[in-house]
Amino acid sequence: MPLSEHEQRMLEQMERALYAEDPKFATALEGSGLRTYTRRRVYQAVAGFLVGIALLMAGMVAKQVWLSVVGFLVMLGCAVLAVTGWRKAPKPGEQPAGGPQASRQGRTKRSMMDRIEQRWQRRRDEQGH
Repeated sequence: MPLSEHEQRMLEQMERALYAEDPKFATALEGSGLRTYTRRRVYQAVAGFLVGIALLMAGMVAKQVWLSVVGFLVMLGCAVLAVTGWRKAPKPGEQPAGGPQASRQGRTKRSMMDRIEQRWQRRRDEQGH
């Protein structure tokens, strides 16, 4: 169901307020950096997987079992990296996991989201919806 004109104006107003209050957080909410992080990780894993295939094939052609095993292990490692990287990728609005700094930022961002939600609720209540 599409948003009404009033809801669209309210959303735009909230976005402007968010950018004015905390531009860095607003940019993180857009998710472009997060998508780039995930995309780069997947590309690296795919490239490593292809290198693993090449090593596996080279080991088979050269009849070097150890080289084939190394190629297989590289393939396996890259497949695991791609899958875990994809699952652990932060959701839009979240920062990548890591240490106390990240948890402190999460509390700050959560309190900001709480304030935004409270403002939104107040505006709805004032309008009688």
